Amino acid sequence: MGRRSRKRGGGPDVPRAQPAAGASPRSGPPRRRARRDEAPKPPWAPFPLVELCILVGLALMVVGFFSSGRRALTLLSFGLALVGLATLELSVREHFAGFRSHTTLLAGAAGVGSGTILFALGLLGPVAPLVLAVVIFALAWWALRAAFRRRAGGLSFRA
Repeated sequence: MGRRSRKRGGGPDVPRAQPAAGASPRSGPPRRRARRDEAPKPPWAPFPLVELCILVGLALMVVGFFSSGRRALTLLSFGLALVGLATLELSVREHFAGFRSHTTLLAGAAGVGSGTILFALGLLGPVAPLVLAVVIFALAWWALRAAFRRRAGGLSFRA
């Protein structure tokens, strides 16, 4: 017989290590790869609200793409906003639960959102909102990375 056919481990008289009574299967150091069952549940848990929002948003964008005039722009805008908000909600929930790191996405949303608001107000000229958006992105990225490290047990990212 070859080596592969041999039984591994001890026989019945060799005691196996038993898990401690209070130990959970998730105890120990955090892993780089997150399991699906570790995902944070939303407050509306059994109802797929985020998925439905993304589906409706995509449908609005498809209808808007094949429409014409002002209606097309309105449908595309609302569809994009709905998909974006649903995606941001999921990203915030996963990030602050330590499930997956969405640092760059959330910092980019903060930078783009603040730059857009400052540009729309028109108080600072055309270049200053861009510079402030980059500064806000950098500060938000640093703060979000630190927050994820605290929640994920020292890991800077999880896939």
